[in-house]
Amino acid sequence: MAQTRKLEKQAQIKSSPEKLFDVYKNKTDLMPKISPDKLRSIEVIEGDGKSVGSVRLWTYFLGDSVVAKDKIDAIDEGNKSITFDIIGGEVTRYFARYKATIQLVSTGQNNFVKWSVEYEKMNEQVPDPHPQLDFLITMAKEVDNYLVQNP
Repeated sequence: MAQTRKLEKQAQIKSSPEKLFDVYKNKTDLMPKISPDKLRSIEVIEGDGKSVGSVRLWTYFLGDSVVAKDKIDAIDEGNKSITFDIIGGEVTRYFARYKATIQLVSTGQNNFVKWSVEYEKMNEQVPDPHPQLDFLITMAKEVDNYLVQNP
């Protein structure tokens, strides 16, 4: 049986956790405009694209053009977190299970974005998804910079 593994990474943000959470929950259509060199499109396939059960198709650049189909698995307004279950695309060729969670937190005067990825590899030759996690953090920081420059 495959082993479930977890990676986490966080970065400090300058905008409020509420604003960044709002973009990831309600305004993902802004993201390709903010980072067109990294994210080509986000297409809603099922649902409204904002609520649990919605399915979206992301086309992004991670070395090459890549697609990922996600399903919003959970939204926690109180903890400002959203969990996405990757159900299609390139990632599913290498991972039997892949869930990503973004959480926005405040600690004193500092605000952070935290991404965690839970995954099961198809086999042991598959590398851990560090590049994907780095991509998620980079995207969040670019959205954060946009929010700071466009209050």
